[in-house]
Formats: sequence, structure tokens, C-alpha cells
Amino acid sequence: MRTQMVCLLFWLSLGVNAQTRPWEAYLNEVMTQEDMASAAWEQTYDLLCELEEHPMDINQVTREQLEELPFLSAQQIEGIVEYLWRYGRMESLSELAMVRELDYTQRRLLSFFVYVGEEKPVPLPTLKDIAHYGQNELMAYAREPFYNRKGDTDGYLGPKYRHWLRYQFTYGDQVKLGFVGSQDAGEPFFVHRNKWGYDYYSFYLQLRNFRRLESLVLGNYRVSMGMGLVMNNSFSLGKMAMLQNLGRSSYTLRAHSSRSAGSLFGAAATIDMGRHLKLTAFASYNPADATLNKDGTVSSILDTDYHRTETEMNKKHNLHPFKTGGCLRYNAHGFHLGMNALYTYLDRTLNPNTSTLYRQHYPQGTDFLNLSLDYGYASPKVALSGETATDKKGHLATINTASLRVSDVLSLMVLQRFYSYAYSSLDAQSYSDGGRVQNESGIYLGLTWQPSLALRLSAYSDYAYFAWAKYQVSQSSYSWDNLLQATWQKQRWTLTGRYRLRLRQKDDETKKHLVNRWEHRGRLSADYTIATGLGGRMQIDGGWTTNEWGGMVSATLAYTRRWLRLNGGFGYFHTDSYNSRVYLYELGPLYTYSSQMFYGEGIRYWLMARANIGKHLMLTAKIGISDYFDRTTIGSSYQQVDASSLSDLDLQLRWKF
Repeated sequence: MRTQMVCLLFWLSLGVNAQTRPWEAYLNEVMTQEDMASAAWEQTYDLLCELEEHPMDINQVTREQLEELPFLSAQQIEGIVEYLWRYGRMESLSELAMVRELDYTQRRLLSFFVYVGEEKPVPLPTLKDIAHYGQNELMAYAREPFYNRKGDTDGYLGPKYRHWLRYQFTYGDQVKLGFVGSQDAGEPFFVHRNKWGYDYYSFYLQLRNFRRLESLVLGNYRVSMGMGLVMNNSFSLGKMAMLQNLGRSSYTLRAHSSRSAGSLFGAAATIDMGRHLKLTAFASYNPADATLNKDGTVSSILDTDYHRTETEMNKKHNLHPFKTGGCLRYNAHGFHLGMNALYTYLDRTLNPNTSTLYRQHYPQGTDFLNLSLDYGYASPKVALSGETATDKKGHLATINTASLRVSDVLSLMVLQRFYSYAYSSLDAQSYSDGGRVQNESGIYLGLTWQPSLALRLSAYSDYAYFAWAKYQVSQSSYSWDNLLQATWQKQRWTLTGRYRLRLRQKDDETKKHLVNRWEHRGRLSADYTIATGLGGRMQIDGGWTTNEWGGMVSATLAYTRRWLRLNGGFGYFHTDSYNSRVYLYELGPLYTYSSQMFYGEGIRYWLMARANIGKHLMLTAKIGISDYFDRTTIGSSYQQVDASSLSDLDLQLRWKF
């Protein structure tokens, strides 16, 4: 049966390629380019799922709501806002073609997240209207693994099943109320310290556009201010995404409706004060996981959110941070100026082990203060954006971007950043090569050129210098990252080619000298749509580094007809070791981001079916199988599986009422 399934998917993929929704293809393009997995990508995926399920009225949308879409640049947002101000409401989404700043790709992506609402003004709703016209959505998900990990029989506190439950009530764009309960495989359920059931809960209520009250959130929420030097726990900005949105800043306040941890719990509000001024304020007090020293101080703050073993459970909610802050922003005539602040108090002293050189400037203490000023200007041709921040000891961090729309077919961008090796911020998340807003300075140059309607070229070069030691680097070092990508699209074909060259420095065996490590990675992909509802994708990934190589050939197939949607995929991978590993993005049930990592030799194949049962029910089932040819055990420690194959079944049910 398994062999027949592999042969069927592989044979079909030779003739056609599976086509995803454009925004899922966008994720495949900008996220897998980083050649790594990230929890922040799951947040971005959940956000886009949420926005697709509850699109925004293009005629009522605010600049801040448009900033929630990671693929729009500052010029494109300004172009949409200016068009609505100058010409009034849109009667059809086809009018997006009149916004010169939007190309075909952005228009197509945007069409999944906006709609044209009724012309009559939307009055303030009454409680009766909200109760009568609001929509309810209940969603349940479970994963059944057809194998046992070592921890499932000896070590884990709970069953091997991963599952979650999500309820949400919405009334247009104005009211959102819901909760999420989530359980990772191996975590206890209704036992041990999880006596209330799920290991993780998120509760939230969000009100929007009630006169001067632009947004009010109670419960779990996420905040993004400026370019993230003070706080950004919304979504991450990879290098390709940075090129596509041209380094814009954003101010977003959203209820946290996904399963990932790291949100704030408390209250937050954005108020329109008039005269182009908006004020956002928030306060939060919620527990966090932490590893403790023998004296009760905190060695490290954890974000893995796993509580499967006694050791992991003993780290649960050992720390209770209090956070408060906000921003005051002026935005008019293309100019914006914002003042941002964040104060954090920890009920235990943060006292990391600083005996290792690269840890000497890790954040320490019980209270932290970060202040910043962000600034910018956006017009259809030019966009300038930046933020400069300081911690309570006066250490600086700054990031500045400039983008120029030379013509309708050519855009240029430059980004400069300087993050002091002593700058401390617990919630900063911005553009960086090293992954932290600390110990980095560099310059990023990027361009996008579309010489014809069919051909689009993107390229960047990024140089970063690290003044202080890093992990596995005991002295000052630098990195250099370059990428060239070409996309050709015509009628039913989309062809993409990508080449990435990256240099990183590491300690040699003596730890006295640095050695250069060059990485070469490439991708070729072809998408083809045979007819309405049927399409597919072929993809080849390859890489070479330090005399090791790795590659993967994959294909996916999609078919949609009325109430049924089918997706399938197949991939063969072969790498010399973990260092030459490959990554593959594949479709999954709603709100379930799936980025697979492979090394060694083997195959991966999967099949997913999504059926709409009547008007209210949707059932999704996916089976995925990974077969390895070079090993008899998979994983290590508690995750070890004494087999050469892994099989999982995902089931999801959504009920709208």
C-alpha cells in the first residue's frame, strides 16, 4: 500500500505540480530561504490564516491593519491609503490595479485578505446586533503518531498525542472573542500540574473601531512597535521578507489567537487622539518558563514551551514578569514619528552564567527599561524608516532603511544597523544576521527588477560585523550573505530559480584562529496549472558546504472541485550529514504550520484531503510518512524512535455556526 502511494504521487508529479494558495507560496519563498525553522514563522502563518478566514473591508481598513500584512511595503500601503482618500471607496477589488505601487503579485496576495464591503456607513453595533449577527467557530485538531518515542514509554508525563481546541466568536472586524487550549505530545492532560486540562491556554477579547477607541484587547495579545528594537513579538522579518516589504516599520496590536507562547497577558489599547496622534498603552503580568540557579535566581528564560518530563515541568512558570509600556505616534502627509517605551520587572533576578566569553553581556538584573524613537517618510517613490533605541544603561541600537522606487519596474533598498554588544532588551526582535538585537553592525543592499510582466529578479547582499565573541566564535568576526532569485510567470507556468552564497566564520580546533565556512544553496521550481482546480509543483533543492553536499527533489499535486480539496506530495533527499540538511515546506490543516527538516537519505510523502460538509462543517485529514534508508533509529534521547520510518495522521474538524 505504501509503495503504491509513493509511485502514484511520483508519477502524477512528473506531469503536473501542486499549486498552493498564493500566500502559502509566499511563505514557501520567504521562509525556506532562511534554511532554518523558526517558531516565529508559525506565528506569521497563524496570522495569515486568521486574516484569510476573517478578511478586512478594503474601504474601512486602516494603515495599521494594512501593516499587519508582511508582504506590503510602506510605499504600497501609502499608495492604497492615498487612493482611497483621493478617489473614495472601491467598488471592486479590480480597482487595486489602479494603485501603481501594487504589482500583480501583491494584488493577488492582497485579494485573499480584503473584500469590498457595503457602501452604507457601519454604525456602532448594539449588544443585540452582536449576539444576533456574530459568527461562532469551533475547531479541534489531533495528531496520531504510528510509532513510539523512547519518552512515550519511559520519561514523558503524558500521552503521545498532540491536540488543541480553538473557539472564536467574531462580529465583522469589530469584535473578536475566543480561547485556545493546546497540548504537545508527551505533556500531561488533566493530571500532574495540568489539572485544568491543557498545558497552554490563551484567552482574548478584542474590540476595534469604536469611535476614538481604535483597538482594545483584554487577555493574551501581541505588540509590535517601530522596527522592533524595543518590542516585537508579532512576526519575524527574514531577509527575503525584508526585501519584499522594503524595511518598513509597523505598529500592530492584536489579540493572540494562536498556540505559540510568548504573548503578553493583560490589557492593551490604542486610542485615536485626533490631530494625527495615536496612543498605545499596555500592561501585562504573566508567567514564563525559566531555568533556576541553586540560589533561586534565573539562569535563562525559556521559550520552548515544552513540559513533557519532570525536568521540563519543574521549569514551568518559575518566573513572573511584569511589563508595561506603549507608544505615541504621529502620522500625517507621509511622515511618521513615534516614541516607544517598555519597562520590565522580574520577580526573580536574571543571573546567567557569564563565565563564557560570548555570554558576558547577556541581560542581567530584575528591571529593564528600553526607550526608542522611530521615524520615517513614505511617498509613492521614496520611503525612509528607522528606529534608535537605548537601554537603561545608555547602550544604543539603531536600524535605518531607505528604499527608492526608481520606476514601475525597479526598486532599490539599503538597510543599516548597529546593535551595541552590550545593548539589552528582553523583547526586541528585528532584522539581524546573528538572530539577536545585540552585537551586530552591518549593511544590507537589495533590489527588485521586473523588466517585463513575466520576469522578476530579486537580489540582496548583506554584510555583518560582530564586535564581540559569539557562540563557537571566540573573537570578532563577520559574515557575508548573498542571494539572487529569478521568477518567470506566464499563463499557467511559474518558474523560479534561486542561488545563495553565504560566508560564516567559526573557531578552528585551537580556538585561536577563525576559519571561513562557505555555503552554497540553490533551488529550481516549476509550477503548472492544468485547468481550474488542478495544478502542481516540482522543486529541486541543493547545497554544498565544507566538502559536504545535500539535495532534495520534491513534487506536490493539488486538486479542488466544489466541496473537496486534495493535496499530495513526494520528496527524495540525500545529504552527507546534518550540516548539509534540507528544509521543505508542506501544506497542513488550518493553523498548522509545517516545515520539515531532513538529513541523511530517504523519502517523504504525504496526502491531505479537505472536505466541506454542508455549509457549516469542514473535515481535514492528512497522513505523512518519512522513510529513511540509512538508519534504524531516528532521533535521540527521549525523542528516539527505534525504527527507520515515521508515520503521522492529522485530523481537524471545523464547525461554523
